Amino acid sequence: MTDIASPPSAPLARTPLHALHLTLGGKMVPFAGHDMPVHYSPGVLAEHLHTRSEAGLFDVSHMGQAFLIGPSHEATARALECLCPADILDLAPGRQRYTQFTTADGGIIDDLMVTRSADPAEDGVLMLIVNAARKEVDFAHLEAALAPNIRLARAPHRALLALQGPKAAEVLARHSDPSAALGFMAAASMKVAGLDCHVSRSGYTGEDGFEISIRADRVERLARTLLAEPEVWPIGLGARDSLRLEAGLCLYGHDIDETTSPVEAGLVWSMGKRRRTEGGFPGATRIQRELAEGPARKRVGLLPEGRAPAREGTEITDGEGRKIGVVTSGGFGPTLNGPLAMGYVDPAHAAVGVSVMLVVRGKPLPATVAPMPFVPHRYRR
Repeated sequence: MTDIASPPSAPLARTPLHALHLTLGGKMVPFAGHDMPVHYSPGVLAEHLHTRSEAGLFDVSHMGQAFLIGPSHEATARALECLCPADILDLAPGRQRYTQFTTADGGIIDDLMVTRSADPAEDGVLMLIVNAARKEVDFAHLEAALAPNIRLARAPHRALLALQGPKAAEVLARHSDPSAALGFMAAASMKVAGLDCHVSRSGYTGEDGFEISIRADRVERLARTLLAEPEVWPIGLGARDSLRLEAGLCLYGHDIDETTSPVEAGLVWSMGKRRRTEGGFPGATRIQRELAEGPARKRVGLLPEGRAPAREGTEITDGEGRKIGVVTSGGFGPTLNGPLAMGYVDPAHAAVGVSVMLVVRGKPLPATVAPMPFVPHRYRR
């Protein structure tokens, strides 16, 4: 994660759990303008494997939370559809959807989660969760485009926890009976350990799990309650990154950015059929052309031979030494017990099984285009 090592250009923000991270022995580093734990005393490898086998608790309060509010779901959904390619109009109450804000050229401003309230009294309310480093850009982008009858309510008073892993559901059910009824990408307001929360069954690890939004002044109480369960460890940014890489999930600023289209990134599944046909969102012309003709490059998984990892920026070449792409995320996969990477290559080299070379420290090393996810997802369908 190159962001972790970047020196801060301004005073670092702190999440409401900053003091708890220090108490738990977190190694703090700058990330997306915040002082965040990269790992705790067990280390990244142990934290990664624990999340795959038990349950891990992540502080993701640095993410941006907001509510889009209008007179009806149709009005609010159509306002958001003017900025993203997902079918928001068809989003059912209590359901969540992944999408992207796109530029006029079809690039990705940010990727985000959109949730429609399950409460009939909140028919015109959509909850948004955006990336920490892009939240000010996203919110300004939204506010500049909204009609007078739609407003954006930022929610800096809320914190966010992610409880992930095969034991996450069992742990959360001890403190919230309704959580057990949630399916993947479902969401509802409920009490957790007696505290008012908004819970979605989703996450960024490829494992079953939940994201829990709660008032910032109550999040430490909830975090301590969950960490008191024997299955739960606190998990830092290092394992969060290796888990999402094994799951084949994009990281904004690395695998996707304003030069990358959703088609190139392999995110066509996040666009509704109606939106692909009708357009009506920024960059629709490019995206529809790429859907019809194919993109100029494609995001692929890569499995290097040997043990040397290929980091972001590593050049990808063919067998003749011609550059065909670049690695956008790479490292060691603890579950795989070996290196793995994602990157973009030209379509002629994007098929699973194609042999390529990764130029690591000036030396071409063999690798194979591999299917993603590298580790099977275990979401509760």
